[in-house]
Amino acid sequence: MHFGPHLLLAALEGLVTSAVLALTALGLSLVFGVMRVVNVAHGEFFMLGAVLAWAISTAISGHPALGFLAALVIAPLIVGAIALVAERLVLRRLNYNPEATIVATIGMLYIIQQLALTFYGPEARPVEPPFSYRILLPWFGYSGYKLSIIAASALLLIATWLVLTRTRIGLIMRATQYDSETAQAFGIPVDRVYGGVFALGAMLAAIAAVLIVPISQAHYLMGQDPLLLSFIVVIIGGLGSLRGTVVAAVLIGLSDGIISMFFSPTLAKIIATLLVAMVLVFRPQGLFGTASR
Repeated sequence: MHFGPHLLLAALEGLVTSAVLALTALGLSLVFGVMRVVNVAHGEFFMLGAVLAWAISTAISGHPALGFLAALVIAPLIVGAIALVAERLVLRRLNYNPEATIVATIGMLYIIQQLALTFYGPEARPVEPPFSYRILLPWFGYSGYKLSIIAASALLLIATWLVLTRTRIGLIMRATQYDSETAQAFGIPVDRVYGGVFALGAMLAAIAAVLIVPISQAHYLMGQDPLLLSFIVVIIGGLGSLRGTVVAAVLIGLSDGIISMFFSPTLAKIIATLLVAMVLVFRPQGLFGTASR
């Protein structure tokens, strides 16, 4: 292939990465924006989603689409329930203290990781995609499932935006993010909002993992890269900004796909790190974030 087809292929792969990264980073951004909690265990919720997707899909016989759809529904619910229990038993008891919650979520990271290693094992295991249709482009055929990941992510991001901006639940979340003490004074159950946001963030990461695992493999260490990239996206896009999260995810995903194909993955990571450093120096609140009062 010539330069054009290579560029198109790299851009498509980058968009798939962007789609998964946007969902994962959005969960982290919501938790960070509303609760002011740095959830270091966010990548392990991503990993749990992938591991549960493998367990659920292999337990259901028949067409692969049945197991995948079941995993897409059940795995995020289980991960959200686990996150809700962790929030109530750990973070709430620490009164959401920023320093204490960092240490606590680091502990949660290792607990979840070691439990996955104990019950799931060290092997990387594939999940069969729900369909294997390929779309014929002028230069090559491309996976229809990968394109469906982009579409599914876009729909979920739009749905999240509608919930945050057009519903009472979104209004309560935004009020809690802006001023939790005033929100509590007006009768908003801040603790319940925090629990729901923490569970929602974990569920978004789990959904992203279920979507990506048919073209990847479920592994107990697979949460490390999504966590790092999610932090990069949140820093670049801006704290709690849905628009910033999407723009930063597309920027990081496309640059990673294109630079990795024409140069090297290491260079892509270096450029992403340099971009984070420039944002922290020249615009600490992120590209679409608002300066703290």
